[in-house]
Amino acid sequence: MSSLRRRKPINESSDSKHNEEEEDEDHDDVDADGDNDVNGKNKKTPSKIKKKRGEKPPKQPKWSCMDTCCWFIGCICIIWWLLLFLYNAMPASFPQYVTEAITGPLPDPPGVKLKKEGLEAKHPVVFVPGIVTGGLELWEGRECAEGLFRKRLWGGTFGEVYKRPLCWVEHMSLDNETGLDPCGIRVRPVSGLVAADYFAPGYFVWAVLIANLARIGYEDKTMYMAAYDWRLSFQNTEVRDQTLSRIKSNIELLVATNGGRKVVVIPHSMGVLYFLHFMKWVEAPAPMGGGGGPDWCSKHIKAVVNIGGPFLGVPKAIAGLFSAEAKDIAVARALAPGFLDNDIFQFQTLQHVMRMSRTWDSTMSMIPRGGNTIWGGLDWSPEEGNSCAKKREKKNETQIADQAGSENAVCKAKSANYGRIISFGKDAAEAPSSDIERIDFRGAIKGHSAANTTCRDVWTEYHDMGFAGIKAVAEYKTYTADSLVDLLHFVAPKMMARGTAHFSYGVADNLDDPQYKHYKYWSNPLETRLPNAPDMEIYSLYGVGLPTERAYVYKLSPHAECSIPFKIDTSADDEDTCLRDGVYSVDGDETVPVLSAGFMCAKGWRDVIRIAAGASGEELGGDQVYSKIFNWSEKINLRLDEEIPVHSSR
Repeated sequence: MSSLRRRKPINESSDSKHNEEEEDEDHDDVDADGDNDVNGKNKKTPSKIKKKRGEKPPKQPKWSCMDTCCWFIGCICIIWWLLLFLYNAMPASFPQYVTEAITGPLPDPPGVKLKKEGLEAKHPVVFVPGIVTGGLELWEGRECAEGLFRKRLWGGTFGEVYKRPLCWVEHMSLDNETGLDPCGIRVRPVSGLVAADYFAPGYFVWAVLIANLARIGYEDKTMYMAAYDWRLSFQNTEVRDQTLSRIKSNIELLVATNGGRKVVVIPHSMGVLYFLHFMKWVEAPAPMGGGGGPDWCSKHIKAVVNIGGPFLGVPKAIAGLFSAEAKDIAVARALAPGFLDNDIFQFQTLQHVMRMSRTWDSTMSMIPRGGNTIWGGLDWSPEEGNSCAKKREKKNETQIADQAGSENAVCKAKSANYGRIISFGKDAAEAPSSDIERIDFRGAIKGHSAANTTCRDVWTEYHDMGFAGIKAVAEYKTYTADSLVDLLHFVAPKMMARGTAHFSYGVADNLDDPQYKHYKYWSNPLETRLPNAPDMEIYSLYGVGLPTERAYVYKLSPHAECSIPFKIDTSADDEDTCLRDGVYSVDGDETVPVLSAGFMCAKGWRDVIRIAAGASGEELGGDQVYSKIFNWSEKINLRLDEEIPVHSSR
């Protein structure tokens, strides 16, 4: 017999039994949990499916930072395209409808109101834009400016600033020796009303005024934009572009084609100084002048309506030329130290701005005029007692007794030394003049200049001064309007050599002196007479009630070969003296102080020295003044031969 015996499958019954139990459990689960619906079909959900024993559930993928960024960018794009679609799909009147639903019906624009009152176009209008508000376009350039022929380099979208910044700076700069075009570059002003209607998309200059004048009948043949290259000195606009001759011809054409009606000229900002220069140029004999004769303005100009005119300059121009700064830029430098003048990424923004702006002769027309006589000295200024905390009253504050009383109340507050336009350190700005030890910088030896190894094309005149020259500037401690001109001659001799050839900053005692026939005096109202036009009206409109830069506290910046050695000390603050972020503020429109905009109408033109023929503004309603310019003017010792009310200041 065989010794092998077939074994009985012991586990066979148990395995089959186990499988049967699993099948029964599955059936039970379906019967218990999978209730039949009305159609008799079972509802099966993924959670009801049995997992195999010992099998782990699959892991969910982790959400990485890259996924989050992509999701965020996708959401932004979707929202952007959705908003863009809705903006293009909605009717043009929808924003106005929403505004009116919230605030109520909007008032009629001035042009509509005037039309309802029956007013119509009468005198032709001439606009004279100010600095940086007129568009400039390229007519010839370097290879880097390929494709930009007749495209705007200034005004509009400023797209080229971001695409090719160094190329843009090169084309916007002028020759540092002549103040004219560099070789191979021609940038010219845009012509027509579009030259200065908008500075950039959404930022209008003349557009609203043009639109309102159009509502009462004005059109292209009765309005003229006297566009000019605002970078050039005033006389050089005639030398290069014959701009002054074009303005003269267009004004004559406007008068001839409008029934002999004289023009109303509306200059703005630096355009006020430019038109002062024009009125003297057009009367002067050729070749220096336009040869129009002494009665040209009387025959062709009805009125000059000055808007925000810096007749006596602005301290803000000093900060721009000295350190390429203003208050806002100084604060930005404090928040991000080294970013604007960083050499690592070749930004060096302030150095490029300084190198470019110092080639613009027009910026020197804004240097304060009148010296210490107008702007004050070490221990006095016309605005003494000015209080930033005092709430300005919205009433007519002409030369009345009430104003004197309010002025005395304000004088009790701590007063700033506004005459010290630049001070090195807060202590120098506040200390009595007798306590300040000053070392004259004028005879200082500038010392060796560092080699131009890392500064590339942003080499400025500061690098020719050396350590000794920079130290000498700081050791003089404080600068008034008189010494500021000498300071700029010291730190920027090439710039000021051009500037003093085209502009003057003094006060004339005898305007019969033949020297004042030179064109460099024509834009300084303190050194020239008004035109011989007794019927011509002059208005002066300017902003008040806004803190406006008047004086600065400076410090030496940490020396770096490519840096600007001076910067505004933003840590200097004093609420009692209107000192904030290193800047002393007075009343004005945020750019032009009231003293500069209002003095000539308040006092400077009320004498027989600086006018050719007297005229009274009483028939125009007299003076409507909302500042303390009359009180401040009384503190200025300007020699007047005879007090005569000449022009109205509104």
